[in-house]
Amino acid sequence: MSNAQILGLIAGNGRFPFLLLEAARAHGLTVIVAAIREETDPEMDARAAADPGIRVHWLSLGELSRLIETFQREGVTRATMAGQVKHKQIFSAIRPDWRLAKLLLSLRTRNTDMLLGAIAKVLADEGIELISSTQYLEPLLAPVGVLTRRAPDDDETRDIEYGRAVARAIAGYDLGQTVVIAAQACVAVEAMEGTDATIARAGALLASLEPPIEGDTTTLRRALTVVKVAKPNQDMRFDVPVIGTATIDTMRQAGATCLAVEAGRTLLFDQQAILAAADAAGIAIVAS
Repeated sequence: MSNAQILGLIAGNGRFPFLLLEAARAHGLTVIVAAIREETDPEMDARAAADPGIRVHWLSLGELSRLIETFQREGVTRATMAGQVKHKQIFSAIRPDWRLAKLLLSLRTRNTDMLLGAIAKVLADEGIELISSTQYLEPLLAPVGVLTRRAPDDDETRDIEYGRAVARAIAGYDLGQTVVIAAQACVAVEAMEGTDATIARAGALLASLEPPIEGDTTTLRRALTVVKVAKPNQDMRFDVPVIGTATIDTMRQAGATCLAVEAGRTLLFDQQAILAAADAAGIAIVAS
């Protein structure tokens, strides 16, 4: 088998690895999955058992040398990352091997871009090219326009404009990609906790405020608008913005009524289900 017909998949959590796996198999590729023990869904073993074109190797998040050795042994020269690996794992009890420890010590900062970029360079030095995680999933990228039955109203549009300015500034520092806005005020900014946790935190904060006084025109509008952006120089090999049905459910529970994402740079998993859930909840989704 030609090495070009083999794809390495570094699988994090969520549905992303499975969607990429299906797309790669549809292209006739044999997929060598490096499943991260602390993150990857155990369902990965069942997928491999049902398909001889998938081989799974389980390893710990800290085992960079083993990852490289596994891919080299399997003939992997191209690989992709799919699925979130929680940034807070860097500060957990996971023990890095010597190669990862050396890499971590060499970093000026331990943000996502710096860390994953350094891992990509180590892989490249070992003959393994890290390719875009969207290469086989382009149909899942958000198209331009209003995607739901309802378009953002005037208040939500103003929140989107303000939120994009804030989110792009934050993303430029690789602090997070999501902000939650109400009445042109920033309610929550994403850090290590992830998009859904940020939305839930914003909802809890708003719910904790005193109820508005009837007829008080100075009271801020309580509806939340969620704005998610790519980084200014987004590396499509990793940390691509992703929206799933869980995000819509979290928005509904938090009292968020509008979601704005970047077209062509945000993956919408199971787009039909996302839009159906948003329409049922009265949530507007727009991509630009």
